[in-house]
Amino acid sequence: MSNNEILKPQDRPSIGKWIPLSFQHVFAMFGATILVPLLTGLSPATALFTAGTGTMLFILCTGAKVPAFLGSSFSFIAPLIGVSAAYGLSYALGGAIVAGLFYCLIATIIRFTGTGWLDRVMPPVVIGSVIVVIGLYLAPVAMNMASRVNPNDPGTYSLVFLSIAAVTLCVTIVSNIFLKGFFSAIPILIGLIAGYIFTLLMGLVFPAYAIIDFQIVKDAAWFGFPKFHVPSFNIVPIIIFVIVSLATICEHLGDMVVTSKIVGQDFYKNPGLHRTLIGDGIATTWAAIWGGPPNTTYSENVGVMAITRVYSVWVIGGAAVIAVFLSFFTKFGAIIQTIPTPVLGGVSILLFGIIASSGLRTIVESGVDYKDKRNLIITSVILVIGIGGGKLAFKIAQDINGDPIMFELAGIALATVVGIILNLVIPVTKKD
Repeated sequence: MSNNEILKPQDRPSIGKWIPLSFQHVFAMFGATILVPLLTGLSPATALFTAGTGTMLFILCTGAKVPAFLGSSFSFIAPLIGVSAAYGLSYALGGAIVAGLFYCLIATIIRFTGTGWLDRVMPPVVIGSVIVVIGLYLAPVAMNMASRVNPNDPGTYSLVFLSIAAVTLCVTIVSNIFLKGFFSAIPILIGLIAGYIFTLLMGLVFPAYAIIDFQIVKDAAWFGFPKFHVPSFNIVPIIIFVIVSLATICEHLGDMVVTSKIVGQDFYKNPGLHRTLIGDGIATTWAAIWGGPPNTTYSENVGVMAITRVYSVWVIGGAAVIAVFLSFFTKFGAIIQTIPTPVLGGVSILLFGIIASSGLRTIVESGVDYKDKRNLIITSVILVIGIGGGKLAFKIAQDINGDPIMFELAGIALATVVGIILNLVIPVTKKD
C-alpha cells in the first residue's frame, strides 16, 4: 500500500496488509485499555476481552459503517473506584450495566427528537466543568500511587517510588511530544514499558527495591479464561453511573464529530448518531456483564487512522479479534499484573491531567464567556462540589437488622446534578 493510498470504511485490505494494520490499533489502545482495570481492581484480560467483543458489537450496531475501536473508559474510573469502595465491585458493575442501557434510551430519544434538548440540558459550560472535575477528582489517586508504598497509607511515602513514577512520566511526555508517526500514537504504552524496565534495573542495582515479583507469571498457565465478575444492583450506584454517563454521552457526540471529519463521512447522518450511541451503550453493558470496565470510542485509534489514512472497518474488526485472543493468553495477563504501582502512578499523573485539560478545552473551544456571571457561577459551584467532596446523604429505609439504608449522592455525580439544575434555573444573560 502506497503512502498516498486511502482505505475507506468498507475497503478490505489483503491479508498481508490486514494483520499488521490491525496490530497497529491493538498497540494504540493497549496501554489505556489495561490501565483502567489495573486502577480499578478489574482484570486486564477481561478488559481486553470486552474491548474486543464490544468493538465487534459496535460494528454490528452501526452496520459496519463506522471505524471505531472501543476500549476502557477513563471517565468512569472515578465512579468505579468510589462505588467499589462504598458498596463493592459487583455493585459498580451493576451501575455500569444500567449506564449502558441509559445510553440506549438516550439514543432512542435522539432518534425521534434530535440533540437540541441535550444541548439545552448540558451545554459546554456544564460538560466542560464536569470533565474537569472527573480529572481532578482522580488527582490524589495518581499521586498516592506515584509516591507511596501503600497508596492508602500517607505514612508510607517513598522517594524510590516517586523516582520510578517520574521516569515513567518523563518518558511518556517525551514520547508524546517528540516521537513521530505511529509511535506518537502509543506514548502510554512506551511510558509503561520504560517505567517497567527502569524498575527492573533499579531492583538489580539496589536489591532492597526489587518490587517486581514474577512468581505470578511462573504460576500462570499459558492459556485460560479471563476472570469474570458477577454484577449486583443497588439504586444508589445505578444513579451515580447514570448521572456520570450524561457527560460521557456528550463525549461520544464529540468523538463522532471528530471521526466524521477525519474519515470524510457524516456519521451523524449515516448510519446515524442514534446507532453509534446504541453501539456504545450495548458495548458498555456487555463489558460490565462480564466484569470489564465500561467502554468508549478511543481517540488513540482515531489518531492512528488520521496518521495512516486507513479507515477500514475490516482493520478495526481485525484488531478486535486480536484483543480477544490476547485475553485468553493467561501468561500475558500475568505479566501485565506485575506492572509496579509507581509506574501506573506516573502514567496516571499525565492521563488524569489530560482528562481535566480536555474539559478546559471543551470550555475554551465552545467560547464559554466567563464575563457572564451565569457561566462563572455554574462552573464555580460544579468545581467546588465535585473536587471538595460534596455529599448529599439521607436515610431512606432500614434493613431487617434495624440498620439504616442510606441514599448517598456525592462527588462527580452530585456536581453534575447541581450543574444541570443551575443551568436550567439561572436566567440566560441577554446580549445587548
